[in-house]
Order: sequence, then C-alpha cells, then structure tokens
Amino acid sequence: MMDESKGILFDDDFQQSLKEKFYYADADPEKGERLFFDNSGGSLRLKKCVEAKAALECFPDCPERIHERSLYLKGIVQEGTKQILEIMFQAKSGALMTELTASQTMFQMVGLIMENVEGTNAVVSALEHPSAYDAIQYYCEKTGKEMRVIPPNKTTGGIDPDEVVKYVDKNTCLLSVMSASNISGNIMDMEAIVKKARAIKPDLYIISDAVQHAPHCAMDVEKLQIDGMNFAPYKFFGIRGCGFAYVSDRVAKLPHHKLIAKDQKVFELGTSAPGNFAAAIEIINYVCEIGSHFIDSTDRKTLYLEGMRRIHLQERALLYRMLEGTPEVPGLRHIPGVTVYVDTDDLTSRDLIAAIGIDGIGFTECVAEYQKLGVTVYERVNTSLYSKRIVESLGLEGAIRVSPMHCQGRADIDKFLRITKEIAEKYAK
Repeated sequence: MMDESKGILFDDDFQQSLKEKFYYADADPEKGERLFFDNSGGSLRLKKCVEAKAALECFPDCPERIHERSLYLKGIVQEGTKQILEIMFQAKSGALMTELTASQTMFQMVGLIMENVEGTNAVVSALEHPSAYDAIQYYCEKTGKEMRVIPPNKTTGGIDPDEVVKYVDKNTCLLSVMSASNISGNIMDMEAIVKKARAIKPDLYIISDAVQHAPHCAMDVEKLQIDGMNFAPYKFFGIRGCGFAYVSDRVAKLPHHKLIAKDQKVFELGTSAPGNFAAAIEIINYVCEIGSHFIDSTDRKTLYLEGMRRIHLQERALLYRMLEGTPEVPGLRHIPGVTVYVDTDDLTSRDLIAAIGIDGIGFTECVAEYQKLGVTVYERVNTSLYSKRIVESLGLEGAIRVSPMHCQGRADIDKFLRITKEIAEKYAK
C-alpha cells in the first residue's frame, strides 16, 4: 500500500490539464507572467464557475415566477442548495444559510445562538478569523456573557483538544473553533474537540469556520455533529459575492430574520441569485471530475469525496517538496536565512500553507521583493487588524504566508524555491 504521509502527486499531464481549467493560472492578463501563491486570500478561479455565473446573470427572469425560464432558474437554486448541503457539507438534515460573504454567515450564526441560547459564557480560539472572533466578542458584550479565549499551541500552530476543555463548562452556550489555521495551515482535530467539549456539556452548540480548510479537504458536519460550518466560494475555486453556511436543525429552529410565510429553515431574504448556485455546482463538478480520474463511480458524493482526498494528497506532496526541496533545489527548511514558522513534521495534519520569514528584510518589504520577481504571496503582520491577534498568539510579529494550490505542480514549487533562495542570498548579513 502506498505511503500517503508525504502525499501523492498528480502525474504531470493531469496536473497541467487541471491548471488549464482556471483563469490566469500562470500570468496576469496585464501585468504578465507570475506565480500566484496567495490562494488562501482568494483562490484561482475556475473558468466554468465564472461562465456559469455570467450566463445566468443575462436573464431578467425572477425565479419566483411560473414561466419556463423562471422555473429553470428556481431549479438551479434548489439543486444547488441540495448539492451544497448533501455533497459539500455531507449533511443529512439542517439548512443552508446564504449571505454576500462567509463572514456575514458567521456573524449571523453566532448571533442566532448567543441571543437565544441560555448560558453565561462563550468560548472561541485565539486563532479565529476576525469574522468569528469579533462576532463572539460583539455578542458577548451585547448579551452580557463572558468571552473565553483558547490559546494556541505555539509549536504546532493549532488548538489542542485538551486545552479546549479548560475553557468549556456547563454554562457555555457556544464554542467556536476554526477547522484549520489560515496562518500555519494546521488542521484542528475537530472530532476530538467536539467529543471532549460535549462530554462536559452534551447540548453545547459548536460551530466551525471552514473557509480556510474547505478547498483542501472534505467537510463533514454529520460526522462531527456540529451546529454550523461555513465556506467562501471565492477561496474554493469559485466566485466572490456569496457565502454559504450549514446550520443544524436546532439552529434553524431559533428565531431568525425571514419572511413570516416562509418555512422555518429558510434564511434567504429576497430573491436568490441563481448564478451563485450554478457556480457552486461547477465547483462540485470539478472536484467530481478529479475523483473520476481515480475511481469508477456514478455517485456524485463518492466522486466528490475521492476528488477532495486526491486534492489533499496532491497538496501534501507539494507541501513536502516546498519544505524539503530536491537535490537540485533546496526546500524552505534548507535555505540559509529562511525560517519556517510553526513547522511540524507530520504533514497529515496540515493544509498547503507555509508561514515563513527571511533574515534581513521585513515581511511587507519581502512580499514586495517577491512581487518584483513575479511571485504573489502575502504578509500576515501584527500591524494588520486581520492578523495582529493571530500572529501574536503564536509568538510571532508576522509571517509571509505562502499558499499554493493543487492545480500547481512541481515546476511551480521549484520556481518559488529558487526565487526564495535568491531573495535570502540578497539580504544575507
């Protein structure tokens, strides 16, 4: 049996065929050739997602009418809702929450629970994106609840399950822990976190921000038995302008904004945007296509899960190459002057993200240096409202976040490593 601990690369032809399905994978149409390694900030866009969205935006028809085009558009919304819940979230019940952004869905989930569920405190991790952390803080202040913050493990860059239980008690109304860190790439052991937290309070409401994790590994709300999880299509090969979240039946039953005549599980206010759902279906189609390259099945959920598994294995192999390099091109761990922060040996618990620093140059200046050499990465620094709390909780002032994507290959990683070595040598003391 093949060892998957260091990942399994797609063959070159298949990897290249996937890259061709995305817009501007190797070059900006105006700025020229570039290596886009900022997929955690917004991934490369699938051509079919953009085309599906654009095609449906051409029609003036309202999905709430009864003529043929309207019924077609309504069918897209219904089918998209079904596939997002059943295939992407693997939910057997619950409801879909839609907003303009995933951050809005997080605020709405947090507010619903904290304003309607008894308890004296809410627990959140220090690593959370501001949409989750700030939502908890806002509603704690609004409802008079105590806010408890779980510190991260500074070695792994994650949240330890045994640390979580120090903050949860029988008066906790909500626990929020992200599925994976957007700085270190560490994948949280949500299964253990949920199990240990519910051992303390069986009916505890638990939600997880999966915006960072969803493009790398399959979500499974049924397995985790959690009450809410969200993702952002624009970070998952799709489009901007929409955010999706699963909420459990018991969250859906809580009082929330909706038209009075609508079913309790409906969260949309106004007419749906069919193009957003069509684009989401194209994300699923794409992942299923990857799955079909490796297994023979006609079941979309089976193909989707295999596709996500293969994406994760491809990215693990790319991460290993980026960290260790090859005899010809040294990896990040072996380039003098380069530091890999919150680095861990076990790559099975990491998404394809590396947080690095280079001696002799500041993070922001280094990102600009990369840009000059045709590489797009991003700095996460303690002067940013999005990053300060997170990087400082890890004992850092900042980091350069490097986030490639599964459709990129060995040549892309090697190019990045050569450029990194060039920058490190330039600024060596």
